[in-house]
Amino acid sequence: MEAQIAATASHAVELAYALDTFYFLVMGAFVMWMAAGFTMLESGLVRAKNTTEILTKNISLYSIACIMYMIVGYNLMYPGSGSGVIPALTFFLGADHTTEAVLASGGDIYYSGISDHYFQVVFVATSCSIISGAVAERMKLWPFLWFCVIMTAFIYPIQGYWKWGGGFLDEAGFSDFAGSGVVHLCGATAALAGVLVLGSRSGKYSADGKVNAMPGANLPLATLGTFILWLGWVGFNGGSELIISNVAEANAVSMVFVNTNLAAAGGVMGSLILSKLMFGRSDLTMALNGAIAGLVSITAEPLAPTPGLALMIGFVGGLIVVFSIITLDKMKIDDPVGAISAHGTAGIWGLFAVAFTSGTLTAQIYGAAVIFLWTFIVSYIFWMIIKMSLGLRVTEDEESEGVDISECGLQAYPEFSKSVESGPSVYPKR
Repeated sequence: MEAQIAATASHAVELAYALDTFYFLVMGAFVMWMAAGFTMLESGLVRAKNTTEILTKNISLYSIACIMYMIVGYNLMYPGSGSGVIPALTFFLGADHTTEAVLASGGDIYYSGISDHYFQVVFVATSCSIISGAVAERMKLWPFLWFCVIMTAFIYPIQGYWKWGGGFLDEAGFSDFAGSGVVHLCGATAALAGVLVLGSRSGKYSADGKVNAMPGANLPLATLGTFILWLGWVGFNGGSELIISNVAEANAVSMVFVNTNLAAAGGVMGSLILSKLMFGRSDLTMALNGAIAGLVSITAEPLAPTPGLALMIGFVGGLIVVFSIITLDKMKIDDPVGAISAHGTAGIWGLFAVAFTSGTLTAQIYGAAVIFLWTFIVSYIFWMIIKMSLGLRVTEDEESEGVDISECGLQAYPEFSKSVESGPSVYPKR
């Protein structure tokens, strides 16, 4: 009888292990699908003559993230030892957990260790994707890819270790469930540093201070990309619950899904209503960024809020992203797709919103400041090094012609490509 009970218990542990590993991997695949969402969103919001380079950047940065995170990034982020500030340095992935180790753990090991690497690597790729759209239409391809190597091997993993790897931010009580700060603020801050070093697109800002529109080539594609991101985000936040094999965790995952979905809906409506009030029109591009902002806003804590509070957190994120995009344009910080605002400004709001349900505002401000300062300073240094060594910008003629030709030798729409150099002000008065 005792042997039968032991065998049953062992089988239950193995079944939970298999279920949680499967759940983790599927949620990781959802997050991987976000790479397609970013690609489509950015492709739709840039001009036709710059589409091929956007496509090339996104598939390349994803591949670089996978390789560099395997070589060193994952080990830096989850070293198993370190000072709390500086992680231990090792290279390449180690052996996975064995079945014997799982059984001997008494349930402390919930899922395959190698599945955690897969889930985490799609997060670092997401953070790097944020940079792509912000520096679009005037940056050379290979200098950008070299920065992706640095970002995914060094910049992202170290600040990730400070929170998720048991470093000093975690010890300080900083809370970031799925990465409003670790993923989104980090990526947006690296993008901000790059845009400041790179400069704005030619013709974007007039001498009299007017912001000239440079309409995207394919708004249906941008909208499709946003829906793909919306879908992928349930894996982003839901997977961060880590397991689903008991009643409490299944209920928690369900709440995370509901709150994530509602925050996105709130973000859309917040930005859509505000754009109508401010500009006299319902701006689709603002609504798309509103969805992203709502999703980013709830990512720091998608479990604790009630559905109604999650909706309001997303709604405020949608308002914030509109103001942020306008403010950055007034400051002549040129972000073609609004990534810095949707991921950075909304990411800060999401971190602060945690204080409504858990944690302290002081700890959240501290964590946001640390992530911003680390990422901005180190990114700015490396952007400058790349600028001085390889150069960042294409020539004025190449920018006018489109970076597709100069950097990739291909046009995405060879039969229909048309340049739109300028247009009416982005923010007309009623």
